[in-house]
Amino acid sequence: MKITDGIIIKGIGGFYYVEAADKVYECKARGVFRKNKITPLVGDRADITINDNAENTIDGISERKNSLNRPPVANIDNLLIVVSTVEPKPNFLVIDKLTAVAENKRIEPVIIISKNDLKDGSGISDIYRKAGFMVFSSNDESDLLKIKSVMKGKINALTGNSGVGKSTLINRLEPSVKLSTGEISAKLGRGRHTTRQAELFKICSGYVIDTPGFSSFELGGDEAIKKDDLQYCFREFLPFIGTCRFSTCSHVKDKGCKICEAVEEGLIEKSRHENYCVLYEQAKNLKEWEL
Repeated sequence: MKITDGIIIKGIGGFYYVEAADKVYECKARGVFRKNKITPLVGDRADITINDNAENTIDGISERKNSLNRPPVANIDNLLIVVSTVEPKPNFLVIDKLTAVAENKRIEPVIIISKNDLKDGSGISDIYRKAGFMVFSSNDESDLLKIKSVMKGKINALTGNSGVGKSTLINRLEPSVKLSTGEISAKLGRGRHTTRQAELFKICSGYVIDTPGFSSFELGGDEAIKKDDLQYCFREFLPFIGTCRFSTCSHVKDKGCKICEAVEEGLIEKSRHENYCVLYEQAKNLKEWEL
């Protein structure tokens, strides 16, 4: 029996677990994938064959919207970036690095501010709303409904430093999960001292993957952004790109740069531009073999 448009929710030891037609099937990838040097990834849309007296097989994989190396996952729709107003204090360079990588991979960044009850997060909210992102508070009931709506039917990656309130957020979104503080990885089957396997879990009528490695993400390897492409990963820059005095403008401190002028005029947040400059220097120093 052939089933089309399943989704790979876990892969371990050469076996892939495909959710299709309201069931989960254990499958092996056909040899053609190995021959073509294609590795099925969690999040892939797959066509499978169910066999009564033999292994179930993955026969085909649909074209990917995007893919990441760490964690190895495909077709992420949203990157939910949880930012705390207090300890751990927000690291805006890390946040802007994450939003840039997400933009480059056609993933929608969503900023979720936690611990608003301990300290007002409107300053953080203003920065990212001004940049054009969806921003929500994990302490606001109406915002929780909006977050659920954003997650519905999507593959969502959840990231944020330890202690920002990811477990609390999951509990508020899906109370039946009942996570204790800091328990996300253990609850989802990835204990602190076990091998981290990418896996999708159903939450809020969509899927979520916890991504502990994201907070230390570096712009190298498959996730590298070329220096000339970085400008397109800051969405508030887009209206000004192509209007600078020089076509080779780097938007760092060039004469006649319309983006720098927009920063001075308050149209672009200064911290965002400063972090762009840091990331531009990093991208400029990338070697060809790192791209």
